[in-house]
Amino acid sequence: MSRIVLTYGTFDLFHVGHLNLLRRAKSLGDYLIVGISTDKFNSGKGKKTIIDFKDRMEIVKSVRYVDETFAESSWKQKISDIRRYKVDTFVIGDDWKGKFDYLKELCEVVYLPRTMGVSSSGLKGLLKQSKDLHSEEMRKALEIISAAIEPFQ
Repeated sequence: MSRIVLTYGTFDLFHVGHLNLLRRAKSLGDYLIVGISTDKFNSGKGKKTIIDFKDRMEIVKSVRYVDETFAESSWKQKISDIRRYKVDTFVIGDDWKGKFDYLKELCEVVYLPRTMGVSSSGLKGLLKQSKDLHSEEMRKALEIISAAIEPFQ
């Protein structure tokens, strides 16, 4: 009998930490199902994604450890998802430790350690910092480019 594993995530700016989570989740069973948070759901959580939902879904769907994906649109759907998919193990990053213990009535709950040194939030911070540091240089470069192509317009 195959063991079904379920995890959820936003998976924005897909990175090695996401890959590690999916690899480790798959190692706990035979069939890995991944719920991808929709843009609307993320917005309600106060999160702004860079990659839109359809593209994030395609990226995660293409990872070899993932057998199936679906949209996560609310916090409340986890119980019905576990029942619908007959989940044996629910997996989530250990930054959520204790938050999903209520699901232990339905299945095994496993909190996996995060990959140190990488996160989507950290990457977004670096992008913003880079943008802020280089905005004046970008403005000057655009002025030069505009001046150079103006005679040809």
